[in-house]
Amino acid sequence: MHTFLASSSMQLSVPPNHFQPMKIVALGDSLIYGFGDPEKGGWIEQLRRWWMLPDSAGHILYNLGVRGDRTQQVAQRLEVEFRHRGELRNRVPDLIILSVGVNDSARLARPDGRSYTDFTLFEKEIASLLDLAQQLCPVLFVGMVPVDEAKMPFLDCFYYNHADQYRYKEATRIACSKRQIPYLDIFEQWMERGESWRLKRLSEDGLHPNTLGYQALLEDVVNWDAIPSLRDATRTMDFANAAYHSKFDYHLKPS
Repeated sequence: MHTFLASSSMQLSVPPNHFQPMKIVALGDSLIYGFGDPEKGGWIEQLRRWWMLPDSAGHILYNLGVRGDRTQQVAQRLEVEFRHRGELRNRVPDLIILSVGVNDSARLARPDGRSYTDFTLFEKEIASLLDLAQQLCPVLFVGMVPVDEAKMPFLDCFYYNHADQYRYKEATRIACSKRQIPYLDIFEQWMERGESWRLKRLSEDGLHPNTLGYQALLEDVVNWDAIPSLRDATRTMDFANAAYHSKFDYHLKPS
């Protein structure tokens, strides 16, 4: 496999052996955790299972998603989680995948209520998180999924909307760009595919992807041109291949 393509400021703390699997930690909120997908466990879980198959690249993937986490909470646990996922003595993970921010964007108590995380504070916190992560190893950032505004509020308290989501994801995208951290703009991609396509891939709560949504998210990540090393490692992962789907009893609904 090819090693992760990173700038000189993002070199691996321990260069991986070209013939050994990568160790990857995925940190964030429920989008990493996979909430809303009782069948497959979310996109991280599907990728983890794929890499456990005998004929796969064998990458080691840790799901460190926590429901409800905001940026500050992910930053607080980042280094401890990272340092405890080395597996081998004197080894640390080769790559961090981050996905967080949607919970920061929520309005509290009413549609025009105060932001769960003040936007100016969020800009500082996302910058701090990215700086900390980048000091540890190469980083990838997977952006948030657009919500179904008609289903709000979530848990009778949290009001999410596209305008606020856009502000927070743009702040994240810009912060990533300044640091040469690849950012996958899921919000833009899903909005461009249209409301009908999008709503079929959201859970009843209007906030989390459903099984079909996480499958789409997985395909978006695997086909992302920022990660040729992972795409090469999953070169046999053909989502249209019936043999692959039958391994996990995948039966996708048509779009």
